[in-house]
Amino acid sequence: MSEEITQFRIEIPQARLDDLRSRLENTVWPAALPGDSWDTGVPVSWLRELVEYWRTEYSWRDAEAKLNAYPQFTTTIDGQRIYFMHIRSADENATPLLLTHGWPGSVAEFLGVIPLLTDEFHLVIPALPGFGFSGPTTESGWDTTRTARAWATLMDRLGYERFGVQGGDIGAAVSPEVARVAPDRVIGVHINGPLTIPEFPIPEDEWATFTDVERDRLNRTEAFLREEMGYIAIQSTRPQTLAYGLVDSPVGQLGWIMDKFREWTHPRSVVPDEIVDRDWLLTNAMIYWLTGTAGSAAYVGYAQDTSWGEAAKNSGVPTAMIVFAHDAGVRRYLEAEHTIVRWTDVDRGGHFAAVEEPETLVGDIKEFFAGLR
Repeated sequence: MSEEITQFRIEIPQARLDDLRSRLENTVWPAALPGDSWDTGVPVSWLRELVEYWRTEYSWRDAEAKLNAYPQFTTTIDGQRIYFMHIRSADENATPLLLTHGWPGSVAEFLGVIPLLTDEFHLVIPALPGFGFSGPTTESGWDTTRTARAWATLMDRLGYERFGVQGGDIGAAVSPEVARVAPDRVIGVHINGPLTIPEFPIPEDEWATFTDVERDRLNRTEAFLREEMGYIAIQSTRPQTLAYGLVDSPVGQLGWIMDKFREWTHPRSVVPDEIVDRDWLLTNAMIYWLTGTAGSAAYVGYAQDTSWGEAAKNSGVPTAMIVFAHDAGVRRYLEAEHTIVRWTDVDRGGHFAAVEEPETLVGDIKEFFAGLR
């Protein structure tokens, strides 16, 4: 099988953008449910206003130019096309760093941190298999372990023998797995938003040993399991059925993604486009829309359960974890599977750290890897 790496440039045909505009103009809107609030999902009034901005003011060509400002490539690994950005530092001795996004994010998550990291790191930023320009998938079985093996192969093809890994959301599961499949090559693992889901209810004697911050995180985790699991239930059991609506309706795709940005940005009481730039929110949704990968992204992210939830082997690789205000990681539940040498709690920011708090995230990454070079 070819190991060729091919230069790539995003060039969406104008006909696709014209089709999008037509669909937006002819959206069939549902009636607002009583109250039209976030309690029942994305409010019609809020999404209508965002879609009007999308239709009349947002420029995909501007977004395309921002993405194309960085070197992009594709290669085939384990039968799957993998798209990635590869930005080398001016410092030849810089540390190679592999960044992995999550759902419902994309490689666009890292646009704001690239300029902040390239003074010290050579950056490799792949799209997860089935996501965006790495999609759709051609085979099943793309769990975190298979993805991690693909990432190790990618770094090998790029000539990076030793490297660091970083990620959030799905990237927070894939990054430690890269260290497990290639422990002799990964110098360090940096994670934002580590996930912990203990068995509830927690016994009273154990509950008494947690700090107030940890109790808050556990309470929010329990509330998440009780109130917000609908999207996982659908994407992990019926991704194909869901895909018909999302791939056919740009407003459906946008609404599905915006629901999570409202729930997972911080503070939750503020609408997402007042926390994250609305042009970026639309660019992120556009990557899913233009590539038609709502189904394959759901399938890879949530339908492949061969490694999710299982006890994982500790790779022994030094690991740093940063927990922003929205996220709910509790250290004691993570120590068996990770060699945690750095833990940072931050009282602001949400799940999309690279977009919400880029300077804080980058500062933590640099301090961690400075001690590992």
